[in-house]
Amino acid sequence: MLVIWFFEQMDMAKAKDILGDNACIAGNLPASVLCTGTPQEVKEGCRQLIETCARGGGYILSGAVHMDKGDPDNLRAMMEAAKEYGVYR
Repeated sequence: MLVIWFFEQMDMAKAKDILGDNACIAGNLPASVLCTGTPQEVKEGCRQLIETCARGGGYILSGAVHMDKGDPDNLRAMMEAAKEYGVYR
């Protein structure tokens, strides 16, 4: 059985330590950053999340909550960050 825990406001290092071997974790990039932040702020937030959560697999880079609208440049920055920092080695 696959379980995915989505987070909005969480210490993601702690979530990874507690759930990392048993469940997939996702989210925690604030909607405020995706909606009103700069592309660089989005990319930096994504980089930090990937560095904190991706080791060993089991992390899905995503926004913290569902959004109907967002800044297209910020969504592109999120995709760029995933491609640049989200490569498993």
